[in-house]
Amino acid sequence: MNYNAYFSADSRTVEACIIGTGGFGRSFLSQGLRVPQMSVRIGVDVDAATAAAAMQDVGISWDDIRICDDAESARAAFEDGSFVAVGDFALVADLPFDVAVEATGHPVHGARHAELAIAAGKHVAMVSKEVDSVVGPGLAAMAADKGVLVTPVDGDQPSLLIGLITWAQVLGFEIVAAGKSSEYDFVHDPETGTILCNGGTYEVPGFAPFARMGDRSAAEIVAARAEAASALPQRAVPDLCEMTVVANACGMSPDRPDLHCPIARIEEVPTILSGTEDGGILSRTGVLEVFHCLRAPGEISFAGGVFVVIRCDHADTWEMLRDKGHVVSRNGKTAMVFIPRHLLGLEAATSILEAGLLGVSSGAPAPGHHIDLVAHADRDLPAGHRLAMGGHHHSIEGVSARMMPAGALDGDSPAPFYLASNCRLARDVAAGELIRMRHLEIPQDSVLARLRESQDARFFTARKSA
Repeated sequence: MNYNAYFSADSRTVEACIIGTGGFGRSFLSQGLRVPQMSVRIGVDVDAATAAAAMQDVGISWDDIRICDDAESARAAFEDGSFVAVGDFALVADLPFDVAVEATGHPVHGARHAELAIAAGKHVAMVSKEVDSVVGPGLAAMAADKGVLVTPVDGDQPSLLIGLITWAQVLGFEIVAAGKSSEYDFVHDPETGTILCNGGTYEVPGFAPFARMGDRSAAEIVAARAEAASALPQRAVPDLCEMTVVANACGMSPDRPDLHCPIARIEEVPTILSGTEDGGILSRTGVLEVFHCLRAPGEISFAGGVFVVIRCDHADTWEMLRDKGHVVSRNGKTAMVFIPRHLLGLEAATSILEAGLLGVSSGAPAPGHHIDLVAHADRDLPAGHRLAMGGHHHSIEGVSARMMPAGALDGDSPAPFYLASNCRLARDVAAGELIRMRHLEIPQDSVLARLRESQDARFFTARKSA
């Protein structure tokens, strides 16, 4: 596809507002200075000074930045061509920009920002998968009612994977599995008996015999590696959260609620992530999955990229492609096609331009609500305990996630993970149980809960009456 031709129909500049100037937001601000058809002159964070500092950090002159604490001064600064830094999106929601880029990662604040943007007639680029996993389909429908759209963003794995899945579908490939590698590789050093992952070094003295698959079965090598690397966390809530977003866009689901998450070398993926009838570990095909990229120091990384495992329908063609270096399973029945990168805000502009120039989402035109990401107690949790969300992965200590069939929420429903986050427990929850809605004390003024109620009415009431 020729991107210049794709975006040439409307040569105007798309104006964007970035909400949340952390890692993603700063990379987006930086690239906003370079993308010919995009401008990013509005930054929002917990306080205006933080947004301003991020702008200065990416090379914007301090003389060109205006810190504003009311809507009037923000409008004046924007109209005189300055970069505008504020501590509340409500102060700038009515300014003449096209796309609000929600990148706070905060479920409640992100939901509020999206609702404000839609009400103001802006498109929303939803980087915050935490919001999307709870109310994404409802926000997309709400936006459509207003003549705007909610889109995921290229640069994050959900949008890139949706693109790869739909590419495969257009070309008529049978998708056996689709997904991403985990955010950080498992770098195994046989000389030291360690695995380096996300800056941490883990002792794995029994791992070396399983570093290569050899002639072992997929089930055997997956189980052996998981046991030998038990010191490492092997399931991360963000991975399941991103697959939930893809599930609701593409109508796909996981093979098991917590995913298999095998540790696999790149060349092993189409062998391992195939059906059991083809020697893999999947009980069915057409599923979403995540793998941990196993490699030695110095070997190429998967870089948190995305993949599809497809059926090899014509043996001669795929043997030719194997000879050219494509990754084909050892029995020749499946192959992996992949994109070994995600560049965060550096490549998000393609989604912003699609929304602002073409009125097109990088995700589904109308996402369904097929899967909920729900909370699972990994240890006993007492009444009164606060499910505090924090850290780089926006996780909750003692709580993991599962991907479950979606439904309208009632007291017995498993609680959506990011609806439960930062709530207190109204009663005890035993280890091994799903946290249910009746277990939670949800604030009466929760915008996330209100939007979820609206989403349930839109999707499930209509479904029951059909």
